[in-house]
Amino acid sequence: MTIYYRDDAVQVTSESIRVGGHAVAITDVTYVWHAQAPKTLAVRGRVLGRGLLVLLLSLPPLVAVVCVLSLAWSAQDRGEWQLALVILAACVVGALALTPFLEIPLGWLDRSYERGSKVHELWVQHHGREVLLLRTPDALRFGQIYRAVQRAVEQHTDS
Repeated sequence: MTIYYRDDAVQVTSESIRVGGHAVAITDVTYVWHAQAPKTLAVRGRVLGRGLLVLLLSLPPLVAVVCVLSLAWSAQDRGEWQLALVILAACVVGALALTPFLEIPLGWLDRSYERGSKVHELWVQHHGREVLLLRTPDALRFGQIYRAVQRAVEQHTDS
């Protein structure tokens, strides 16, 4: 027996597909496909959170550009370039010191894109009936499971 995928709720082997206590024999599966389901509240929240995070990450650089332009404009009017350059240098050093802390929100953003923004469904044709095996908003996990089911069915039909 070959194991193609396994986690807490799903197991795909060369003999069967087990999802949440429900098992389907690979020999009885004739067709595998996927579909998109309507978005859930969790998925909508993830997309909204992603947008908010992008906004929060974008605002500081935009504010910094406005401040630099304002500083340059006022320094030109007053002729005080030395003070403007000292302030600008302090801001650049501060920004460089804070750059490593961007790893955390950028990691959140990365994981948000990995999990996707849709609800995916895995369907099989089992004994002539269409059976929904799995519904998940996690795109990465769904892709792994779907490919594992495809491989298991392909290996069975080739032998």
